[in-house]
This record gives sequence, structure tokens and C-alpha cells, in this order.
Amino acid sequence: MNFWDQNFSVAGFKYGTAPNAFLVGQAHRLKRGSDVLVPGDGEGRNGVWLAQQGHRVTAMDGSAVGLQKAQQLAAERDVRIETVLGDLTDWAPAPASFDAVVLTFVHLPPAIRARAHRRLAAGLRPGGLLILEAFHPLQLQHRSGGPKDVSMLYTPALLRDDFAGLDEVMAWHGEATLDEGPGHQGLAHVTRWIGQASA
Repeated sequence: MNFWDQNFSVAGFKYGTAPNAFLVGQAHRLKRGSDVLVPGDGEGRNGVWLAQQGHRVTAMDGSAVGLQKAQQLAAERDVRIETVLGDLTDWAPAPASFDAVVLTFVHLPPAIRARAHRRLAAGLRPGGLLILEAFHPLQLQHRSGGPKDVSMLYTPALLRDDFAGLDEVMAWHGEATLDEGPGHQGLAHVTRWIGQASA
């Protein structure tokens, strides 16, 4: 059982069942009935919410336990999602197969991060959007969640380099108050980035 299987094996939902607030605020950018890839969706809170909005969702994660809970949540909410068990070290979507990729607090080690990000960006169709929220290095001053390794925290400049093939739509970092289950609670310093594939 891997780290995330252990985390998701406890009762309840580590990051709650409500969608990420930044995603909700940016969802108007998605065209109706989009094909959306949600890597690192864990227990499915974001993928299930996107499906409730009428999108076709593929939730990908490295935890079979998390994906099982995602399917249970989808059934409870009377929507369907596709789940894919994979590791972002080597997993990649088919090229130009999604209208959007949503990454919320998916923190990857430097050895694989840039390559994984580029593979995900290559999965976007022309005009497709990548919507990302993650912890900034200044998050180390807070206790509201996230890796304690600064090399796994993201600045806008780092993301700009990783996603150099996309047109930058938004790049911001600053403080936000998180209320996402027991895993993310309280004042945090986050990075928010949106990129778009050339039409």
C-alpha cells in the first residue's frame, strides 16, 4: 500500500468532498460539455463536481483506494466519471485529447515535475486550458497543508517554464484561506496559474 493509499484508507475524505474554490471560480472558462482530465484527483472531489457541471471527466491518480472512493462519491452524486490508475512519472494522456487539465495541489518532485507537466500540457486540444493551484514556497511559513520540501513547491516563474508551450492566462501567488477537509485548513500561501494551448 503506497503513501496515498494509506492516507485515503481512513474514514471520511482527507480533503473533503467540496470542490477546490479556485477551480469553482474559474470553471466559467470551460466550454459546455468539455472533456476534462483531473490528474491527482485523489478521492474525487474535483472530478465529481466537474461531472455535476456537465463535463466528461477522467480522474487519474496513483491511489486505487482514492479512485474507489471517487467512484463511490460519483455514484452518490448521480454522475459518472472515468478513473485511471497511473503514476505521473511515466503516465501521459493521448495528445490533444482533452479540453482542459485541472491540477489542484499536485506536487511533484523535481526529478519528474517538468516532464510530467509537459506531457499533461500536450494532452490539451487547441484552445484547451490548464488550471492549476498549488502551494508556493512561502507556504512553509504556514501549517495549513502541503509538502515540507521547498523543492516540491511552485512559483509562477517555475510553472511558466514548465508550461512554456502554453499561453499564460493568469499567474498569481498570495495568501488564501483554505477549507478543504482535514488536509487543507487555514491560511495558506498559494500559486494560481492558468495556461492555454494555442488555437
